[in-house]
Amino acid sequence: QVQLVESGGGSVQVGGALRLSCAASGQFDIRNVMGWFRQAPGKEREGVAVIQIVGSRIFYADSVKGRFTIPQVNFGNTVYLQMNSLKPEDTGVYYCVATTGWPFRPHDENAYRYWGQGTQVTVSS
Repeated sequence: QVQLVESGGGSVQVGGALRLSCAASGQFDIRNVMGWFRQAPGKEREGVAVIQIVGSRIFYADSVKGRFTIPQVNFGNTVYLQMNSLKPEDTGVYYCVATTGWPFRPHDENAYRYWGQGTQVTVSS
């Protein structure tokens, strides 16, 4: 079992920045893939960014490319999401996710075995 705990959510104005953190505990595997999904009010859950803990594979949703970064944390058990140039459409609950092995479809929520409780991000104009 892997437990995921997010932190760093909050409220920010348009154009601002936030950094989310997710710490994993339990039976952590170096083959793990960790990342972030989000769910805006009234919308389906969306894959935002995913990274291989040991390796070079990274996935970003088109909607966040150039604005969000998921830094490498080689051999670590914490993943971050640096969010810059935030827009109102970035508002939602952000979930940390983890699984073992790079998913065939990294944007597919069904590919992830472990989920955090979520942290709220609100971007206001």
